Amino acid sequence: MFNELKNTIRTLVLPIAKKIPISPNVLTVMGLGISFLAAIEFAAGDLIMGAVLIMLSGIFDVLDGAVARSSGMMTPFGGVLDSVCDRYADAAIFAGIIYGSITGVIQTTTFFQAPLWLLCVIALIGSYMVSYTRARAEAAGSTAMNIGIAERSERLIILVLGALTYQIMIAVVLIAILTHITLLQRIWKAKQTL
Repeated sequence: MFNELKNTIRTLVLPIAKKIPISPNVLTVMGLGISFLAAIEFAAGDLIMGAVLIMLSGIFDVLDGAVARSSGMMTPFGGVLDSVCDRYADAAIFAGIIYGSITGVIQTTTFFQAPLWLLCVIALIGSYMVSYTRARAEAAGSTAMNIGIAERSERLIILVLGALTYQIMIAVVLIAILTHITLLQRIWKAKQTL
C-alpha cells in the first residue's frame, strides 16, 4: 500500500545518504539493535518509547537501502542480511509485547477471549508467512510479489499507532488479520504467475 510513498522517501533521502560514511550493512545491524531496544521498552510496559524506537529503527531501514544505492554498494548479501534482520526485529518486538502482556505491565483486555500474547503469536506467524510466501514464490519464478495490504511497513505503522494511542490490542488484532489476508493475496498472485 505504501510502495509509492516508500519510493518517494528513498528519493528524498538519497542526497543525505551520499554523505553517510557508514556501510549499509552496519546501518542494517544498527536498526536491528534499535528494534531490540524497542522490544525491551515494550517488555517494560513503555508503549510510547517502544513506538518511538520502532520509528527510529524504520529510519535506519530506509537509510541502509539509500546508502547502498547511492554508494553503489547494493549486494545480494546485503539484501539477505536486511531480510534476516527484519525478521529478527519483528520477532523481538512481538516478544517484548508478549512478555509485557504476560507480566501484566501492558494492561489489556482479551479479544474474543484470546489474550494479547496469543494474538501476538498469530500476528507474528502471519508476518513470517507473508515474507516466506514472497521468497518461496520468487524462488519458484514468480515476479512482482511485493503485493498485499499488510507488508512490513504497514504492519509497523499499525503497531506504532496502536502503541502511541495505548490501543496495542487493536493494533495486534489488525496485524493478525491483515497479515493472513496478505498471505492469501500472495498465494493467489503466485498461482496466477506460476
